[in-house]
Amino acid sequence: MGFGMDNDHFATIKVIGIGGGGCNAVDRMINGDVQGIEFITVNTDNQALMRTNSSNRIQIGEKITRGLGAGANPEIGEKAANESKDEIAQLIRGTDMLFITAGMGGGTGTGGAPVIAQIARELGILTVGVVTRPFRFEGSRRMQNAERGIREMEKYVDSLIVVPNDKLLEIATEDTTLDEAFTLADQVLKYGVSGISDLVAVPGLINLDLADVRRVMTQAGVCHMGIGRASGEGRAANAIRQAINSPLLDTTIDGARGVIINFTGGRDMRIREVDEAASIVRDAVSPDADIIFGAVIDPEMEDDIMITVIASGFDREIAPSAQPRTTAAAAPSRPSPFAAKAQPAEPQPEKPPEQTAPAKKQVDEEVSEIPDFLSSAFSRPQEQPARPQSNSTGFHTVGTQQEAAEEDQTRTFVPSYHNQQPRPAPEKAAPAPQPPQARPQEPARGSETAEEPEPKREKRSGRILPWFLQDNNGRSQDS
Repeated sequence: MGFGMDNDHFATIKVIGIGGGGCNAVDRMINGDVQGIEFITVNTDNQALMRTNSSNRIQIGEKITRGLGAGANPEIGEKAANESKDEIAQLIRGTDMLFITAGMGGGTGTGGAPVIAQIARELGILTVGVVTRPFRFEGSRRMQNAERGIREMEKYVDSLIVVPNDKLLEIATEDTTLDEAFTLADQVLKYGVSGISDLVAVPGLINLDLADVRRVMTQAGVCHMGIGRASGEGRAANAIRQAINSPLLDTTIDGARGVIINFTGGRDMRIREVDEAASIVRDAVSPDADIIFGAVIDPEMEDDIMITVIASGFDREIAPSAQPRTTAAAAPSRPSPFAAKAQPAEPQPEKPPEQTAPAKKQVDEEVSEIPDFLSSAFSRPQEQPARPQSNSTGFHTVGTQQEAAEEDQTRTFVPSYHNQQPRPAPEKAAPAPQPPQARPQEPARGSETAEEPEPKREKRSGRILPWFLQDNNGRSQDS
């Protein structure tokens, strides 16, 4: 029986698409025959909504839009979703895991998706957002709306996956049609959802369940989710490279602190090739990463091996957990983010007047923190320039001692350690070997940092196309 869940209980996974792009993504998943998932489509445009294949449809904002679209205005999309909050909550209540998909930059999806994410958060649902960023040629206005929508989504979802549409141009051939390109983008959602569904629902040699998925994806922020499939010589290494180097995502698994790796293969899946693939992941993620491993034996896979990778926990502030409250009470407390507002830059002007006196303390604190910061295996030297917060006094603690020494000419060459014997000139020769003053050993530790990042990193050869992209574009894998 193992450690799996009772057969009578299966995790409830739903996908909700909002707006034109989100509804199209859901339709493609339905046409792709993804099993075990409940689909919901949401739109302000009633005519477009009725064309979707989902059996669960919600028309939002009837009073505001009168069945028409949001006119590429995110504020209208947000108001429309707020108007239909109770109906949305009723359809997703009791869900274990919810995927929200939308195209960012328009009206309904950009404004409404964060509202759905907030409802799901208040209901305690593990929520993953899968959204697209518009093409650059669509203009700065649409891109700005998209960035605001993405920031709002980050506040409420547990994990967020962003697919930049411009990435489609990098993998498209001369013969790739527009519909084919968007279908490729939707594969990230399709295979991500089906991959997690299989993790939870399919019994395995080493079982993974929803608790494992929650452990890695709850309040994780930006997330990487990929699937690779390969056969023949080096199949495990090829599959894992497909999974961690998706050409449709900006993310990789580098520095991740939480990782799920699930292997699915035939009875010939060997432990050494599993170790080879897992080692590639281990060398890329954080040294203290929480790696959860699962394996499923599927005789129908024959010579193929499929690997699902979910990585999260990159450098990011985790959003505060939602406090229990009713959805009705939450509506007025959420101001619209799409009205142009100056964000809290007010506290900053208060700091400059106070910096004159405490400047030295700040410098001392920062200098004392340098060893810990530099000793990290994944430290970034570029982050050190952030220290000049303490104005011109930063990095000049030694200089201030010299100025004090110049004011008192009687101890011009006497180190601070020997203030008890200022005059005897012969003793100046003893402290003169001031190599001890180099004992802070900051340079030495800096050299340690140059050695520490040596954990072997997998050298990746450019973009590696997943098997579903190779099939559509007729390309062979280069590795």
